[in-house]
Amino acid sequence: VNVRCLHFHQRNTYMKQRSVSAFPVLAFVVALVALSIPVQAEEASAIARGGLLYDKWYAVIGAEKPADTHKAWPASNTKKSGDATWRCKSCHGWDYRGAEGAYATGSYQTGIGGVRSLDGGDPVQVIAVVKDETHGLDMIPDDDLADLALFITKGQIDMTMYINPDKSINGDSAKGAAYYNTLCAGCHGKDGKQPQDMEKPLGKIVSGNPWEGLHKTLNGQPNESMPALRALPIQVSVDTLAYVATLPQE
Repeated sequence: VNVRCLHFHQRNTYMKQRSVSAFPVLAFVVALVALSIPVQAEEASAIARGGLLYDKWYAVIGAEKPADTHKAWPASNTKKSGDATWRCKSCHGWDYRGAEGAYATGSYQTGIGGVRSLDGGDPVQVIAVVKDETHGLDMIPDDDLADLALFITKGQIDMTMYINPDKSINGDSAKGAAYYNTLCAGCHGKDGKQPQDMEKPLGKIVSGNPWEGLHKTLNGQPNESMPALRALPIQVSVDTLAYVATLPQE
């Protein structure tokens, strides 16, 4: 037994000495590996803010609401005018498909194309387009334009995968109930009728325009403290939306 104890003690001492002597080498190797792996900056919040700017940029940056109708707004559409015509979503759609998507008909029918082709593109080029003579949004500060361009190039989703032409949603409403009741009900109420200054109950908004509902679930509501769910798996937002569509519409 004494021999075994002595052997164990000697082996343990050897291992400790070896570990101590090896530590600087190990630390050096770990440092090299760390240097070789690029650290990815958190982008979800900037993309979500870009989604808010796409929704209503002047509310997000605290700019004066445009009073005139945007010069690029087609004369054929007389149903909308004023500040509504300055919002990116008004021409390019909540589904980002413009005339090829939900805005092929209805009060926002303009014949203008979407922005899906810019998905995966160069943010610098997007900023240049936004500031060109057609769009004329050079009054937006560069930092804000960077967030908007990041949303356009990295934050778009193919909504046709989650929302069908008949406005049905490819989500699990049972799972969505748990998400809604823990993430959303504190502000919107169990029935989706809060806050009181909402124009319509959530159930009516989402049932009528699920593309808008998904965009806002992912990115939030401009100039409000609504949380954005963009950093979570997208199916969480889709399931939540499926449940919201079942809430009272009146």
